[in-house]
Amino acid sequence: MSVQAETQSQVLQEVLAANETYVENFGDKGSLPLPPGRHFAILTCMDARLDPAKYAGLSEGDAHVIRNAGGRASDDAIRSLVISHKLLGTREWFVIHHTDCGMEYFTDDVIRNLLAKSLKTATVDEKGWRNVEEEGGSDEARFISFLTIRNLADSVVEDVQRIKRHPLVPKYIPVYGYIYDVKSGRLIEVPEATEAGVAA
Repeated sequence: MSVQAETQSQVLQEVLAANETYVENFGDKGSLPLPPGRHFAILTCMDARLDPAKYAGLSEGDAHVIRNAGGRASDDAIRSLVISHKLLGTREWFVIHHTDCGMEYFTDDVIRNLLAKSLKTATVDEKGWRNVEEEGGSDEARFISFLTIRNLADSVVEDVQRIKRHPLVPKYIPVYGYIYDVKSGRLIEVPEATEAGVAA
């Protein structure tokens, strides 16, 4: 075993081992074209319980999947969607939030106050979020909108509306609004969001 292997974390070793297995079965995926074959994109949350490939029936090369905390229509998410359409030909977009989302459990003020006192991982109990240690924080968080969620369905509607109103998004792209149920795996439509996302 190399010195590097001895110093690797368990997670890193597992990822690299899994990659070796993947490479062995890679087949002809290297010949997939750059544009997504099914011509659609999904904006969804980074939550580890969500697997868009499984809940949306995707294989490599099928669709673009853009993920961030909450699946929110941030400037960067919209940047990716615009590139997805303009240069890579996607014609339909989904906004998919989910139940039991961590973005519902804090506010911008909460995370700003935590970060101002410490950059280490916080903990939560019946009294709310708190720092385990309070040293080495930064006030830089006051310049960030964390796009927290107060009402799940409303957040889907808000994000679909923001995408549709953006001057770089063509009116002819439909944007569908859904909530993924982490208890059942089901996609539940948010009708008001899908109505707001109708192609013109």
